[in-house]
Amino acid sequence: MQRDSRAYLWDIDQAAGAIEWFVAGLDLKTYEQMELVHSAVERKFEIIGESLNQLAKQDAALASRIPRIHEIIAFRNILIHGDTLLIERARVLRIAREALPTLRSVIAALIKELGQKE
Repeated sequence: MQRDSRAYLWDIDQAAGAIEWFVAGLDLKTYEQMELVHSAVERKFEIIGESLNQLAKQDAALASRIPRIHEIIAFRNILIHGDTLLIERARVLRIAREALPTLRSVIAALIKELGQKE
């Protein structure tokens, strides 16, 4: 059974919200020192990337409306397949702070547009 596209959007929004909450008020040094936090952030980014990857396979037209979708999926691949010692924590935190709010607003608009599941 194919999953509803709205479920992928909801997963993205929930993961993005969690990331924003995890990093709220943290500076880079603190973020780098808190393994639990950066591990959780990276996992949520993996969920976002995988949800976008699945959405793109299922509904290419909808997925194409998400800016930089291929970059986000590639970032997920780096987190999953890359050497954990090579993950740039500063880059992850910067993406969380600078790019995630835009993604969340796009996802929220799409969720609103698609409405509730019937």
